[in-house]
Amino acid sequence: MELPLEISFKGKVVVITGAGGVLCSMFSQAFAMAGARVAMLDINENAVKTKAAEIVEKGGCARGYVCNVLEKESIQKAHKKIMEDFGACNILINGAGGNNLKATTDFEYFHPEDLENAKTFFDLDKEGVEFVFNLNFMGSLLPTQVFAKDMIGKEGCSIINISSMNAFTPLTKIPAYSAAKAAISNYTQWLAVHFAKIGIRCNAIAPGFFVTKQNEKLLFHEDGTPTERTHKILSSTPMERFGQPEELIGTMFFLCNEKASGFVNGVVIPVDGGFSAYSGV
Repeated sequence: MELPLEISFKGKVVVITGAGGVLCSMFSQAFAMAGARVAMLDINENAVKTKAAEIVEKGGCARGYVCNVLEKESIQKAHKKIMEDFGACNILINGAGGNNLKATTDFEYFHPEDLENAKTFFDLDKEGVEFVFNLNFMGSLLPTQVFAKDMIGKEGCSIINISSMNAFTPLTKIPAYSAAKAAISNYTQWLAVHFAKIGIRCNAIAPGFFVTKQNEKLLFHEDGTPTERTHKILSSTPMERFGQPEELIGTMFFLCNEKASGFVNGVVIPVDGGFSAYSGV
């Protein structure tokens, strides 16, 4: 991987949740390449420790920690270990999130006949909806409560949340995920104001469409051919392609570097190939 910007995070401790996944493991690698000590958190122990080991093999400083972002005790336990290994957190990336099939409708539009043979809005599972909302929203709020305390009284500290295109305009079929990401954008603005007097900046990135393990079944059939949803996405993205994970690094580095973005606070930046700017006409 090649970094798009020459920015150093040497001396910084970067904590990244959801670091066993495609996007956040890439963020972890990028920060390590830029000199940071990277604490990688994920509920999947094997995934996060494997990703951390790969970074170390390439000369970076990273360590994987098992952590459930929905349990404050688990976060505090990880925090204690990170303090022992790396020291206090300077930058927090709240990357844990995702959707669940129990909170997804089968079709985009409701038709009365669907009540007999499909999962409609009326069939959405309460626990599934709660899980999706909690994973995305509470899974960002709770780690912030734990790690933002490390930032009090320091300069150059940042919190980055991961929002989504859903936050601007809800996508069909995934109401819980859309609502949760809208909450993340609002929470980002609230937190930016709340911490403004002590110098902790809070911003968010809203990725457009990137292929990950969580969405690939919605985007591609088992034989690898694109689904109808993929055709809709690409026809609504002026650049007519999915994003590459590395194309998020420049925005991330810009937001986390106080010299580059010291007066940027409370923004949600789309990285979407023009999706949010396109009206469809």
